Amino acid sequence: MSDAAADPGAPRAAPALPARLAPGEARERFRAGLRVPTAGYCAGYTQANLIALPRDLAFDFLLFAQRNPKACPVLEVTEPGEVSAPVFAGDLRSDLPAYRVYEHGRLVAETADATAYWRPDLVAFLIGCSFTFEAPMLEAGIPLRHIETGRNVAMYTTDRPCRSAGRLAGPLVVSMRPIPAERVADAVRITARYPSVHGAPVHVGDPAGLGVADLDAPDFGDPVEVRPGEVPVFWACGVTPQAAVADSAPEFAIAHAPGHMAITDARDHDYRVP
Repeated sequence: MSDAAADPGAPRAAPALPARLAPGEARERFRAGLRVPTAGYCAGYTQANLIALPRDLAFDFLLFAQRNPKACPVLEVTEPGEVSAPVFAGDLRSDLPAYRVYEHGRLVAETADATAYWRPDLVAFLIGCSFTFEAPMLEAGIPLRHIETGRNVAMYTTDRPCRSAGRLAGPLVVSMRPIPAERVADAVRITARYPSVHGAPVHVGDPAGLGVADLDAPDFGDPVEVRPGEVPVFWACGVTPQAAVADSAPEFAIAHAPGHMAITDARDHDYRVP
């Protein structure tokens, strides 16, 4: 029996076993007001970043994603005004735990329900998320501290510029996970099999190589401890489109709150390569 089915009267309560939820059950809880990072939710199902932009900017973003595939691997694109997708049977306006709303590059709202902000000209992009490959990492015995401690993953804006496209430009954003030194090669091997959800790391070791000055001060998410014998490992992150929005200042955009993802109906293995 699923966790949601065991406790149908309290959909807003954080589940004791979030990995056992089906995507529809998790989305029901988020729609009811549960606001939590989604790392560790719905094991075996693909998670995705969301960025929704006006139709006249959609081609620029599609080109931006094509030029920056590590950071912006596109899983799905909707028609203007559509609020669901073949890989997401829920409502993109309400079935994520939290959203961010931008106007002219400025964050103007963070909300649990974006319905009131959604416009009929918005084209929604679902971008692969590294939470997807965390289940196989855990299955391989690689510890993930943000899941162990119930925190959001740490994310940092780097000094590496993305390739610009049309009106969009901005820096690469990365997520970081401390990995035991003897398991780094395993983490690289496992995640490299998931190129549609960021794939292999972009950097291993000294954060200064990415222009990150302080691991204890992430730009998004929560800091996590890097213990003796561990190495900080960095993956490209789907918050990169939000950094481009902040730098490029388009008229309007809606995105997921970092770490609060769209849980899709696609299976992880759909995006795994041999």
